[in-house]
Amino acid sequence: MPRARQDGAALAEAVAMRPKDWGAGFEAQPLARSAEGTIALLDDQCRWQRTALPDDVLASLSLYSQLPGTGKRGTVRVTATVTVHTAVLDADDHVSATLEEALRCPEQQVRADERIAELMSVGTPLGMRGNNYADDSVLETGVYLTGAGTGTGTGKAFYRWMVTRLGPVTMTVSIKGAEAYTVAELEQFMTRGTTTMLDRVRYELGGGEG
Repeated sequence: MPRARQDGAALAEAVAMRPKDWGAGFEAQPLARSAEGTIALLDDQCRWQRTALPDDVLASLSLYSQLPGTGKRGTVRVTATVTVHTAVLDADDHVSATLEEALRCPEQQVRADERIAELMSVGTPLGMRGNNYADDSVLETGVYLTGAGTGTGTGKAFYRWMVTRLGPVTMTVSIKGAEAYTVAELEQFMTRGTTTMLDRVRYELGGGEG
Protein backbone atom coordinates (compact mmCIF):
# COMPACT_ATOMS: atom_id res chain seq x y z
CA MET A 1 0.00 0.00 0.00
CA PRO A 2 1.35 3.49 -0.80
CA ARG A 3 2.36 5.52 2.23
CA ALA A 4 3.95 8.67 0.77
CA ARG A 5 2.52 11.17 -1.69
CA GLN A 6 5.17 10.25 -4.23
CA ASP A 7 4.02 6.62 -4.10
CA GLY A 8 0.37 7.66 -4.37
CA ALA A 9 1.10 9.79 -7.43
CA ALA A 10 2.94 6.90 -9.11
CA LEU A 11 0.00 4.58 -8.45
CA ALA A 12 -2.50 7.07 -9.88
CA GLU A 13 -0.36 7.48 -13.02
CA ALA A 14 -0.19 3.71 -13.50
CA VAL A 15 -3.95 3.23 -13.16
CA ALA A 16 -5.63 6.20 -14.92
CA MET A 17 -7.03 5.69 -18.43
CA ARG A 18 -5.08 7.31 -21.27
CA PRO A 19 -6.81 8.20 -24.57
CA LYS A 20 -5.59 5.03 -26.30
CA ASP A 21 -7.06 2.90 -23.50
CA TRP A 22 -10.62 3.99 -24.34
CA GLY A 23 -10.50 2.65 -27.90
CA ALA A 24 -9.77 3.61 -31.48
CA GLY A 25 -10.09 7.29 -32.33
CA PHE A 26 -9.84 8.70 -28.80
CA GLU A 27 -7.48 11.61 -28.16
CA ALA A 28 -6.59 13.89 -25.29
CA GLN A 29 -8.86 16.85 -24.65
CA PRO A 30 -7.23 20.30 -24.97
CA LEU A 31 -6.96 20.26 -21.16
CA ALA A 32 -5.51 16.78 -20.89
CA ARG A 33 -4.91 16.38 -17.15
CA SER A 34 -5.64 17.95 -13.78
CA ALA A 35 -3.21 20.22 -11.97
CA GLU A 36 -0.69 18.34 -9.85
CA GLY A 37 -1.38 18.32 -6.11
CA THR A 38 -5.10 19.11 -6.44
CA ILE A 39 -8.42 17.30 -6.12
CA ALA A 40 -11.92 18.10 -7.43
CA LEU A 41 -14.45 18.82 -4.67
CA LEU A 42 -18.09 19.96 -4.73
CA ASP A 43 -18.43 23.14 -2.67
CA ASP A 44 -21.37 24.45 -0.63
CA GLN A 45 -22.74 26.28 -3.69
CA CYS A 46 -22.80 23.03 -5.72
CA ARG A 47 -19.86 24.11 -7.86
CA TRP A 48 -16.98 21.82 -8.72
CA GLN A 49 -13.65 23.34 -7.69
CA ARG A 50 -10.07 22.08 -7.66
CA THR A 51 -8.42 22.52 -4.28
CA ALA A 52 -5.18 21.46 -2.64
CA LEU A 53 -5.01 17.83 -1.52
CA PRO A 54 -6.41 17.27 1.98
CA ASP A 55 -4.35 15.42 4.57
CA ASP A 56 -6.21 12.14 3.98
CA VAL A 57 -5.39 12.02 0.23
CA LEU A 58 -1.96 11.05 -1.10
CA ALA A 59 -2.70 11.82 -4.74
CA SER A 60 -5.51 12.50 -7.20
CA LEU A 61 -5.20 12.50 -10.98
CA SER A 62 -7.84 13.23 -13.63
CA LEU A 63 -7.15 12.56 -17.31
CA TYR A 64 -9.53 14.00 -19.92
CA SER A 65 -10.07 12.27 -23.28
CA GLN A 66 -12.50 12.62 -26.17
CA LEU A 67 -13.75 10.82 -29.25
CA PRO A 68 -14.08 13.55 -31.91
CA GLY A 69 -17.33 13.75 -33.83
CA THR A 70 -17.59 12.47 -37.39
CA GLY A 71 -20.53 12.78 -39.76
CA LYS A 72 -23.74 13.02 -37.75
CA ARG A 73 -22.03 11.97 -34.53
CA GLY A 74 -20.94 14.52 -31.94
CA THR A 75 -17.89 14.47 -29.68
CA VAL A 76 -17.95 12.13 -26.68
CA ARG A 77 -15.98 13.33 -23.66
CA VAL A 78 -14.69 11.01 -20.93
CA THR A 79 -12.83 11.61 -17.68
CA ALA A 80 -10.89 9.08 -15.63
CA THR A 81 -9.96 10.00 -12.07
CA VAL A 82 -7.85 8.00 -9.63
CA THR A 83 -7.60 9.11 -5.99
CA VAL A 84 -5.25 7.38 -3.55
CA HIS A 85 -6.24 7.81 0.08
CA THR A 86 -4.13 7.37 3.19
CA ALA A 87 -6.44 4.64 4.54
CA VAL A 88 -9.33 2.41 3.51
CA LEU A 89 -11.69 4.27 5.86
CA ASP A 90 -10.88 7.58 4.17
CA ALA A 91 -11.62 6.08 0.75
CA ASP A 92 -14.88 4.63 2.09
CA ASP A 93 -15.88 8.07 3.39
CA HIS A 94 -15.19 9.50 -0.06
CA VAL A 95 -17.58 7.02 -1.69
CA SER A 96 -20.26 7.75 0.93
CA ALA A 97 -19.94 11.48 0.31
CA THR A 98 -20.30 10.89 -3.43
CA LEU A 99 -23.56 9.04 -2.89
CA GLU A 100 -24.95 11.98 -0.91
CA GLU A 101 -23.87 14.69 -3.35
CA ALA A 102 -26.66 14.01 -5.84
CA LEU A 103 -29.17 14.53 -3.02
CA ARG A 104 -27.48 17.69 -1.76
CA CYS A 105 -26.88 19.11 -5.22
CA PRO A 106 -29.23 17.65 -7.89
CA GLU A 107 -27.80 20.31 -10.22
CA GLN A 108 -24.08 21.04 -10.22
CA GLN A 109 -21.87 23.65 -11.91
CA VAL A 110 -18.98 22.04 -13.79
CA ARG A 111 -17.68 25.10 -15.66
CA ALA A 112 -18.98 28.61 -16.31
CA ASP A 113 -21.24 27.42 -19.16
CA GLU A 114 -21.65 23.74 -18.25
CA ARG A 115 -23.89 22.03 -15.71
CA ILE A 116 -25.00 18.53 -14.83
CA ALA A 117 -28.62 18.19 -13.73
CA GLU A 118 -31.48 15.77 -12.96
CA LEU A 119 -28.98 13.80 -10.89
CA MET A 120 -29.79 10.53 -9.19
CA SER A 121 -27.36 8.13 -7.52
CA VAL A 122 -27.39 4.56 -6.23
CA GLY A 123 -24.76 2.81 -4.13
CA THR A 124 -23.88 -0.86 -4.51
CA PRO A 125 -21.60 -2.39 -1.86
CA LEU A 126 -19.66 -5.58 -2.54
CA GLY A 127 -21.99 -8.57 -2.80
CA MET A 128 -25.15 -6.61 -3.64
CA ARG A 129 -26.91 -6.28 -7.04
CA GLY A 130 -24.20 -8.11 -8.91
CA ASN A 131 -21.24 -6.18 -7.49
CA ASN A 132 -18.52 -8.80 -7.39
CA TYR A 133 -15.84 -6.50 -8.77
CA ALA A 134 -15.24 -3.72 -6.19
CA ASP A 135 -15.40 -3.09 -2.45
CA ASP A 136 -18.01 -0.40 -3.13
CA SER A 137 -19.49 1.50 -6.06
CA VAL A 138 -21.78 4.43 -6.80
CA LEU A 139 -23.52 5.15 -10.10
CA GLU A 140 -24.78 8.67 -10.79
CA THR A 141 -27.06 9.43 -13.74
CA GLY A 142 -28.31 12.68 -15.18
CA VAL A 143 -28.00 15.08 -18.11
CA TYR A 144 -25.21 17.39 -19.18
CA LEU A 145 -26.29 20.95 -20.03
CA THR A 146 -24.23 23.39 -22.06
CA GLY A 147 -24.96 27.07 -22.64
CA ALA A 148 -23.94 30.21 -20.82
CA GLY A 149 -25.61 31.41 -17.68
CA THR A 150 -29.19 30.19 -17.71
CA GLY A 151 -28.84 26.66 -16.35
CA THR A 152 -31.30 25.40 -18.97
CA GLY A 153 -28.52 25.34 -21.53
CA THR A 154 -28.45 25.27 -25.29
CA GLY A 155 -27.51 21.60 -25.40
CA LYS A 156 -28.53 18.51 -23.46
CA ALA A 157 -26.54 15.28 -23.44
CA PHE A 158 -26.36 11.87 -21.75
CA TYR A 159 -24.34 11.89 -18.51
CA ARG A 160 -23.05 9.04 -16.36
CA TRP A 161 -20.57 9.02 -13.49
CA MET A 162 -19.38 5.85 -11.76
CA VAL A 163 -17.17 5.63 -8.69
CA THR A 164 -15.61 2.37 -7.54
CA ARG A 165 -13.33 1.56 -4.62
CA LEU A 166 -10.70 -1.08 -4.02
CA GLY A 167 -9.02 -0.71 -0.65
CA PRO A 168 -7.71 2.87 -0.29
CA VAL A 169 -8.10 3.71 -4.00
CA THR A 170 -11.18 5.26 -5.59
CA MET A 171 -11.65 5.40 -9.35
CA THR A 172 -14.11 7.54 -11.25
CA VAL A 173 -15.30 7.34 -14.85
CA SER A 174 -17.56 10.08 -16.19
CA ILE A 175 -19.06 10.31 -19.68
CA LYS A 176 -20.69 13.18 -21.55
CA GLY A 177 -22.55 11.69 -24.49
CA ALA A 178 -23.16 13.15 -27.93
CA GLU A 179 -25.54 13.09 -30.90
CA ALA A 180 -26.21 9.76 -32.62
CA TYR A 181 -24.77 7.60 -29.83
CA THR A 182 -27.00 5.06 -28.12
CA VAL A 183 -27.02 4.57 -24.37
CA ALA A 184 -25.58 1.07 -24.87
CA GLU A 185 -22.65 2.43 -26.88
CA LEU A 186 -21.84 5.04 -24.26
CA GLU A 187 -22.16 2.62 -21.36
CA GLN A 188 -19.61 0.35 -23.06
CA PHE A 189 -17.05 3.13 -22.53
CA MET A 190 -17.98 3.32 -18.86
CA THR A 191 -17.59 -0.44 -18.47
CA ARG A 192 -14.22 -0.40 -20.24
CA GLY A 193 -12.86 2.43 -18.11
CA THR A 194 -14.11 0.96 -14.84
CA THR A 195 -12.94 -2.62 -15.41
CA THR A 196 -9.56 -1.56 -16.80
CA MET A 197 -8.74 0.64 -13.82
CA LEU A 198 -9.97 -1.93 -11.30
CA ASP A 199 -7.69 -4.56 -12.88
CA ARG A 200 -4.76 -2.15 -12.79
CA VAL A 201 -5.28 -1.37 -9.11
CA ARG A 202 -5.39 -5.09 -8.30
CA TYR A 203 -2.16 -5.59 -10.19
CA GLU A 204 -0.37 -2.59 -8.68
CA LEU A 205 -1.38 -3.57 -5.13
CA GLY A 206 -0.20 -7.15 -5.67
CA GLY A 207 -3.55 -8.84 -6.14
CA GLY A 208 -3.00 -10.05 -9.68
CA GLU A 209 -5.24 -9.35 -12.65
CA GLY A 210 -9.02 -9.40 -12.53
